[in-house]
Amino acid sequence: MEYSSGLKIFISSKETSCGECGANLGHHAWITLAQDRGALCLSCADLDHLMFLPSGDAALTRRARKHSVLSAVVLKWSKARKRYERKGLMVEESALERAEFECLADSDIRSRRREREAERRAELDQQYVEEFSRRIRELYPQCPPGRETTIAEHACCKYSGRVGRSAAAKNFDITAVDFAVNAHIRHSETKYDFLLAQGLDRMEARRIVEAEGRAVATEWGRSSQ
Repeated sequence: MEYSSGLKIFISSKETSCGECGANLGHHAWITLAQDRGALCLSCADLDHLMFLPSGDAALTRRARKHSVLSAVVLKWSKARKRYERKGLMVEESALERAEFECLADSDIRSRRREREAERRAELDQQYVEEFSRRIRELYPQCPPGRETTIAEHACCKYSGRVGRSAAAKNFDITAVDFAVNAHIRHSETKYDFLLAQGLDRMEARRIVEAEGRAVATEWGRSSQ
């Protein structure tokens, strides 16, 4: 394979199931490959917080990758060329925004950002997000202002398969809310993404940051986990 190093995400060409959660991902699923479990959906692989940046703008891609602690190349098999071809890059949203800001002189970038923001708004059920946000604030009263909305928007994005779209979350079940908040804490408040970027196994990385994440949750007012 041409792309031999770093994290890789594959767009599958056949019916695929997740080796961890068991979900049927269908055709053209975005997956990673784990040695012991085969294909994993992006949620189980802890990569679903990354944003997709299509190939085509070398400067934007270079800057986004530079600013993103965790990134992954997106590959798809080409039957005609009999090889994997690069379709783009998955990067952290903050890194993409920073890269776009640095490229604001380019009108195409500004247009792309507006389109992406419009798509994001269309994918959110605003009333549901607000209710989910309120539930987060109830359980984590000391979390930083506005953070509950960030967590809810990520967890409740339509068609994402994330925890916020589950039946439990729609009933604002405590376990589902904790799951969404703890995932956010791992990615934004610990060195978890850095450990993944260094090639550490996902479960080992979780073990390393577990105490740190629990301390943040307690600081945010969650007394029992």
